[in-house]
Amino acid sequence: MSYTKEQLKNYFEWDIQNWSKALNIWEKHLQSTKSNCLGIGERSGGLSLYLAIKGHTVMCSDLENPEKNAEILHGKYPDASKNISYAAINATSIPYTDAFDIIIFKSVLGGVGRNNNFEAQQLMLRQIYKALKKGGKLFFVENLQGGNLHKTLRKKFVKWGESWRYVGLDEIDKLFQNFCKVEYQTCGYLGALGRTNNQRNFLGKIDTIIFDKLKSPNKHYIIYGVATK
Repeated sequence: MSYTKEQLKNYFEWDIQNWSKALNIWEKHLQSTKSNCLGIGERSGGLSLYLAIKGHTVMCSDLENPEKNAEILHGKYPDASKNISYAAINATSIPYTDAFDIIIFKSVLGGVGRNNNFEAQQLMLRQIYKALKKGGKLFFVENLQGGNLHKTLRKKFVKWGESWRYVGLDEIDKLFQNFCKVEYQTCGYLGALGRTNNQRNFLGKIDTIIFDKLKSPNKHYIIYGVATK
């Protein structure tokens, strides 16, 4: 299914050429029947909107005050917003068991693992596993450590770059060890370097044409996929 640039910006916000590649896997697993979904760390609520527009029931959550930012975007889509509720949820302490068909998140693990707390990242994945129904799916797209270029620039230009714990590709098996199946891909190299939307859009296109194929997955800065309980 094709999406407009506005839709992709609403869903992914940043470097949409690269981050929206997650849809390539997600769409294969998204059922046409109505599903009960949870969006984690939603901030402006883009991924909750994506699922709600598809006709699914979504609980849009963030650590606190999830309505504050998300309702601005959701209010532009009154038909879809009827499918959305809100809850303050800590990703490391999800108060549900066997409750959701789909859980979705974007760029949450790094913040959960601040100050090199890998155990908190593992706990988050265990909590998600607990909250999913048997056979339920986790849709994820997350920042990877990337190459030396990404590591250097994050420390210099990203204000949380020193404390954020970017996931290593070699940690994926351990993080998702409870799930019966994990399907994932990596992408993105130059797209992270753009300072404006136009620059990121241009560099993301170069990634798609050249660097996604030429660069080792360990040099990519995004991982996306689906994990099945």
